[in-house]
Amino acid sequence: MIRTLIASILMASPVVALAANNVEVVSEMFVEKAVVQAGSQPKIVLVKQKSGPPGTKLVFTHSYHNGGKTPAANFAMTNPIPSGVDYIGSDDAFATVSVDGGKTFGPLGQARVRASDGALRPARPEDVTHVRWALKAPIPVGGAGEFSFRATVK
Repeated sequence: MIRTLIASILMASPVVALAANNVEVVSEMFVEKAVVQAGSQPKIVLVKQKSGPPGTKLVFTHSYHNGGKTPAANFAMTNPIPSGVDYIGSDDAFATVSVDGGKTFGPLGQARVRASDGALRPARPEDVTHVRWALKAPIPVGGAGEFSFRATVK
């Protein structure tokens, strides 16, 4: 069941990438694992694994490469957060989030959602429905990079 859940999480997470040119995107999901070596502190490593119980920490990565013949301007990627996970965050300074199903995007600290009593409250990471990365500078020919976000299995 857990294997099916993780596989469905990965499959249910289509990434939309927009650019003027041939930018290839490869999306992957990893599980964070603590590895202990004799005489040292635990080290966190990323493992390609498609199973894990609730609470398992995941890292979704999206590597991109401009294989076109001209710089790719206005490159943006949007990743819906799969229903089987809770968003934790992204280390990318230019990542923005949506808490309204992808209608609007901005910093999490500025987002608001309706509580069960109807009042607005500050949005929390688990309220995030989408994460978006938009590059301000064009991706040069042959240029590459990576976006990522962290989540936990519900």
